[in-house]
Amino acid sequence: MDQAGSPVLLAIEHAVAVVTLSHPRVLNAIDAQMAQALADAMERIAQDGTVRALLLRGEGRAFCAGGDVARFAGEDPTAAVEAIIDPFHAALRALNALKLPTLAAVQGPVAGAGFSLAMACDLCIAADDAVFTMAYSRIGASPDGSATYRLPRLVGERKALELALLAEPVGVAEALTLGLVNRVVPAADLADEAMSLARRLAHGPTAAYARIKHLVGRSLGNDLSTQLDLEREAFLAGTRTADFREGAHAFLAKRTPQFEGR
Repeated sequence: MDQAGSPVLLAIEHAVAVVTLSHPRVLNAIDAQMAQALADAMERIAQDGTVRALLLRGEGRAFCAGGDVARFAGEDPTAAVEAIIDPFHAALRALNALKLPTLAAVQGPVAGAGFSLAMACDLCIAADDAVFTMAYSRIGASPDGSATYRLPRLVGERKALELALLAEPVGVAEALTLGLVNRVVPAADLADEAMSLARRLAHGPTAAYARIKHLVGRSLGNDLSTQLDLEREAFLAGTRTADFREGAHAFLAKRTPQFEGR
């Protein structure tokens, strides 16, 4: 695949799809080209049967500083935003639909659309220099990229409103306490730690992970009885997989299971 000059790079390593935002000169700000390239990368991952985990990262000193605001200052800001938001939201839909674990590795500025993108992944590991900002209100805008869906579920409605209305920076210590990130590591260790975690996920029980994601995603909209029914259905479906049989046998034999993702 020729990726020369692309603002989004895709590499598949050890069953991990590594997606890199690659426009560091502008802190990986998302323009129409990057948004479309991100959507294309997500579709390619969805069609690749060898991928068992996704790692999303940003090149350079920032994960992503948000949308390319320079494009919004022209004569037709509505058209400029539409050119970005439509493929960006297509990328988010494709990311959300993936039946495999997704991990964001973030450093430096994580702002606006970058904040939304990081929160859309199942897990987030942050360098100790990461700073999170829901920057939308600073330019008179409301959030996009599923932020208003993800944030209340992660931090609660009142804190989500605070983050969105005031758009104040959040350091990694607070981000960890709030549940915006799962782990914080030294900036120099981020790449290695993120890849190690992604490979761990890629060698896990992929089909079980998909069921876990489905159950957790449905839980807030269900009553207890409905959720119990879904749990029963998912558990029984799991018993018909090779990974379930391997996991049970490995447990009894007191050895590490060798999951194949099926």
